[in-house]
Amino acid sequence: MHEYRIIEKGKPLEQAQSAIILLHGRGADAYDILPLADEFCDDTFYIVAPQATNNVWYPFSFLSPEVRNEPWLTSAVGTVKHLIDNIGKHLTTNKIYIMGFSQGACLALEVSSQFAVKYAGVAAFTGGLIGEKIRTEKYNGNFEGTRVFIGNSDIDPHVPSERSEESRRLMQMKGAEVTYKIYPGMAHTIIQDEIDTVLQLMF
Repeated sequence: MHEYRIIEKGKPLEQAQSAIILLHGRGADAYDILPLADEFCDDTFYIVAPQATNNVWYPFSFLSPEVRNEPWLTSAVGTVKHLIDNIGKHLTTNKIYIMGFSQGACLALEVSSQFAVKYAGVAAFTGGLIGEKIRTEKYNGNFEGTRVFIGNSDIDPHVPSERSEESRRLMQMKGAEVTYKIYPGMAHTIIQDEIDTVLQLMF
């Protein structure tokens, strides 16, 4: 199970006007994802990145049967939801951005869709909803027009573009305004066009 460990920077939460949650990928850590905030945040932002135990949010592929990834998957979702709730004591959810890369991108989409409300924005840099199949009964609430970005490569070795497309459709059904971009031949990374697109959409 994941310990609740977070790395913070930026404005203290009690004084912030907005917040951004950054979710790192497999094998990385919270410090690796924090610099992404520099692309989006000014000095009014509370910036936070939770740390997965052993640097992995769940042990197997996000396309594995969910039971294989338990109890780590449920614990990961709970960790991020707990963080959202803590921030929510000071800021409304429409002031909270959720972003992640790879395994963290999948987690960003999963948590926001399981607890869909009006967020400031959700960005998944190479991600899709989690599970062997997308089970619509898992997902509750309504995004109320939340702007969502999903980016992926047409050749990514970890996240098939088909799952990103399925995720787009489900989130749109739940009231999100989703921008989905496929990048031919893109490596497993975040590229400048993704950052520029998110800036235009959400900030």
